[in-house]
Amino acid sequence: MRSSFLSESPCDEQHIHGFNPQSWLQVERGKLPKSSYSPSSIESLIKIAEPPVVPLYKPLDYVEVLSRIHEELEQCVPSERPGLYLIQSQVFRGLGEAKLRQRSLHSAWRCATTVHEKVVFGAWLRYEKRGEDIISDVLASCRKCCREFGPLDVSSEMPVGDFEIIGSCETCPSSQVSSMVTFQISDGKVTCDRSKIAVLSIPFWSMLNGPFTESQLDVVDLSENDISLEGMRAVSEFSCTYSLEDLPLEILLEILVFANTFCCDRLKDACDRKLASFVSSRQDAVELMALAFDENAPVLAASCLQVFLQDLPDCLTDEHVVSLFLTATEQQQHIMVGHASFLLYCFLSEVAMNIDPRTEATLCLSEKLVQLAVTPTQKQIAFHQLGCIRLLRKEYNEAEHQFSIAFSAGHVYSIAGLARIAGIKGRKGLAYEKLSSVITSSVPLGWMYMERSLYSEGDKKLADLDKATELDPTLTYPYMYRATSLMRKKDARLALEEINRLLGFKLALECLELRICLYLALEDYKSAICDIHAILTLSPEYRMLEGRVAASKIGTLLGAHVEQWNTAECWLQLYERWSSVDDIGSLSVIYRMLESDAAKGVLYFRQSLLLLRLNCPEAAMRSLQLARLHAATEPERLVYEGWLLYDTGHCEEALQKAEESISIQRSFEAFFLKAYVLADSGVDPSYSATVISLLEDALKCPSDRLRKGQALNNLGGVYVDCEKLDAAADCYTSALKIRHTRAHQGLARVHFLRNNRDAAYEEMTKLIEKAKNNASAYEKRSEYCEREQTMTDLQIVTQLDPLRVYPYRYRAAVLMDSHKEKEAIAELTRAIAFKADLHLLHLRAAFHEHIGDVPSALRDCRAALSLDPNHQEMLELQKRVNSQEP
Repeated sequence: MRSSFLSESPCDEQHIHGFNPQSWLQVERGKLPKSSYSPSSIESLIKIAEPPVVPLYKPLDYVEVLSRIHEELEQCVPSERPGLYLIQSQVFRGLGEAKLRQRSLHSAWRCATTVHEKVVFGAWLRYEKRGEDIISDVLASCRKCCREFGPLDVSSEMPVGDFEIIGSCETCPSSQVSSMVTFQISDGKVTCDRSKIAVLSIPFWSMLNGPFTESQLDVVDLSENDISLEGMRAVSEFSCTYSLEDLPLEILLEILVFANTFCCDRLKDACDRKLASFVSSRQDAVELMALAFDENAPVLAASCLQVFLQDLPDCLTDEHVVSLFLTATEQQQHIMVGHASFLLYCFLSEVAMNIDPRTEATLCLSEKLVQLAVTPTQKQIAFHQLGCIRLLRKEYNEAEHQFSIAFSAGHVYSIAGLARIAGIKGRKGLAYEKLSSVITSSVPLGWMYMERSLYSEGDKKLADLDKATELDPTLTYPYMYRATSLMRKKDARLALEEINRLLGFKLALECLELRICLYLALEDYKSAICDIHAILTLSPEYRMLEGRVAASKIGTLLGAHVEQWNTAECWLQLYERWSSVDDIGSLSVIYRMLESDAAKGVLYFRQSLLLLRLNCPEAAMRSLQLARLHAATEPERLVYEGWLLYDTGHCEEALQKAEESISIQRSFEAFFLKAYVLADSGVDPSYSATVISLLEDALKCPSDRLRKGQALNNLGGVYVDCEKLDAAADCYTSALKIRHTRAHQGLARVHFLRNNRDAAYEEMTKLIEKAKNNASAYEKRSEYCEREQTMTDLQIVTQLDPLRVYPYRYRAAVLMDSHKEKEAIAELTRAIAFKADLHLLHLRAAFHEHIGDVPSALRDCRAALSLDPNHQEMLELQKRVNSQEP
C-alpha cells in the first residue's frame, strides 16, 4: 500500500558498488521521570497477563515445512493442491503473515477442483477481506464488478453425473398393452408415454415392462406416493424433454421426494438444481438444508452452505445454523460439502474462535474438526486448537489430553499448553522440566524460553526472558515483564526505555497500554493521553486494565489534565510532530482535531497516511473509508475513493477517479494521486515526464505545507531517476525549508550521486538527529560509510528495529566475504527464525549452494518460493541447485 512510489532510499543498487560486498548482497531499495510514586501503587495499576497459548499451527522449523509443502505441490495430483495450500496458509497464520496467508488461500481457491472447495475458499477469502467490502461499492461506480469471491452459481458449476440408460425408449410394449399409461392420483389422472416414463429408472422399467401387474394395466394408481397432479404432469413432461419448467417450490419438493422414491436419478438431479435457485436467505437455507439432507440433494445442500458461509460471521450467532453444522452426520457432511469437510470445519472453527473461543458452539465445531483430522499435520492443527479452547474454558484435564495428542503428533509448540496446565495444577517444577527438555532436544526458539520463564523467579526468569528476546525480538511479554520489574524498582527511565524498545518497531496495543500506565504513575498526563489517542485510533472499542475500563473513558478523564488547543494550535502541533517524524504524536493531534468541528475528511486522510507509515494497513483502510464518508466536496470524495482503489490494487480505476476529480476541480490531492499511481504502475520511462508535470501542477494548487513537502520530496525522487540532479536538489532543499524532514534522505542521495559521500553522510546524520523514529535513517546512512561505521550503524538499526532485514544480509555478506561461511549462515538463520523473508532465504540458499550443501540450498529455495512463487531469481537459483542434486 503506497509503498513503492519513489522509494526514499538514498541510493540504489547501481550506485553502491564501491562499499558493499556485492558478491553476495543486493541492497534493498527502501525502504522526565518523577519519583513520587510508591511500589504498592504501581502494583495495583500495572498488571501484565501471561502470554496466551495461541491456537495456531507453529511448527518447530517453518522453513522445512514450507519447503516440503512446495515440493509436494510440484509433484502432487491437482486434487491434492487445495489441501496443501490450506496447510501452507496455516503456517503463514502462525507466523503472523496475513498477506501471505491470504495469498495461499487465494491459490487454494484458484486451483480448487470441486465446487465445494470453491465455495469454502471463496467464502474464507471474503471473510478475510471483509474490511474491504466498501471496494465493491467504489468499483461499481467505475462500472466494474468485484465478484471474485462472491456467490457461485452452484447449479451450473456442479458437474452433471453420468446417468445410466435404462432399456430403450424405442422398446415397444407387447401388442396387448397400450403405448400410453395413465397414472391415477386421487380424483385426477395424468397420461404419459409408457416407454419414456419407463426409462426414468429401473423401478419404473420393471413396473411398466416387467412381470408385474402394472405392466398389463392402462391405469396405474399412484395416489399413495405423495405427488400431486401438477407434480406428475411435470414428471411426464420431463420424461419427454429431460427438463423441468419453472415450478413452485412445493411442487419441486414433491418431485424430489418422488424421484428418490422411484430412483429417478436424472429427474432428481434436475429437481435438485432447480431447488438450488430458491435459496436466497439464511432462513431459506436453514429450511432447505434439512430437506437436502433427507433427500440427498447435493446441489441444494451446497447452495445452502454457500448462503451460510457468505453470511459469516453473523450466521454463527444463529442457533439453527450452528445446530445444522454440529449435528450433521458423516453422510450429511458429504452431501453438504463433498470431500472438503476438514476444510469447512477448519474455517468454521476459526471464525467461531474469533467471535468467542469459550462458547459451546466453538468447542463443538473444534471437536468436529478433530474428528475429521486424518493426516499428522491436520491432527496437530485440530488437537492443539481444541486444547487451547479447553484451556480457556478452564477444562484442564481435557485440555491436557488434547495438547498431549497434538504434541505426540509432532506439534512441539503444544508443550506450552502442557506446561501451562502443569503450572496451574501447582507443578511448576514439572512445567519447567518439560520446557527444558524441549529446549535441549531441539533447536531452541524464543517462545520456549519465554514459556519457561513463567515457572522460575529472579535472575533465572530474567535470563530466560533475555534469551527469548535474543532469539525472537518480536515477542511482547519479555519487554513488558522487564518494564514492570524496572518500574517496581522505581527506575522509571529504564522502564520506559524497555517498553519503547518494542514500540519502536511494533505497535502492540498491550504495550501502549503498559506505557500509558507508566506515564500515569509518573503523572505524565500529556504523554499518557498521546498513547490513549493512538490506541483509540487503532481500536476505538479497546478496554484497559484487564478489560475493566474503556480506553475512551480514561482519555476523557485525562483530558481535564492536559492543555486544550484551538484549531490553529492543533495545526501547529501537527506540523511539529509530522516534521520530527513522531507518528504516534501526530496521530494524537489528529485525534484531538477530529473531536472538534474541523473538516473531518482531510483529517481522516492524514490519519490513514500515518497508519500506513506505522504498518497498520487495516486501520489505515478504515480511516480512508471514514475520509470518503466525511468528504466535504465531490472532488475530494473522488480522491479518497481513488486511494481506496489504489491501496487494494486497482490502479486503473484509481487513475479514473483522479481524472474525474480533476475534471471537476483542479486540486493538489487529485494531481498528487494521479502522479502517485502513474509513478508506481508505469514501467514506461516516458511516464517520468508526465509524473513531473502532474506534481508541478499539484504544487501550484492550494495545500498545506505538510503535503507540499511530500510532493516536493517525491518530485525530487523523479528528477533523480531522470538524472536531473540539480532540479532534484532544488526540490529537496525547498522541502527542507518547509521542514519536510525526510527530504534529508533524498538530498543525501543527490550528494552521493555527485560523488560526495561525506556530504551524504552528514545529511543523513541531520535526519537521525531530527527524526524520532530513525531506524530507517541509520540504515540509509550506513550506505555512505566506510565498512566499520556501516557495521556500527547497522547494529543500531537492528537494536531499534530487528525486523529490518538489510542489516542481517549485510553482516552475513561481510562474513561470507571473509570466508566465515558458518557464521554467515548463522547470521541469516538468526533472523529467519522470527522473520519469514524472501531475501534472507534467497541469500542463505546461495550460501548453502556455495559451500556445496545442496539439500539445504534446495530447502531454502522451496521455502522462499512459498513466499513468492514467481520470484525470477529464486526460480533460477532453484533450477541451478536442482541440477546439482544427485
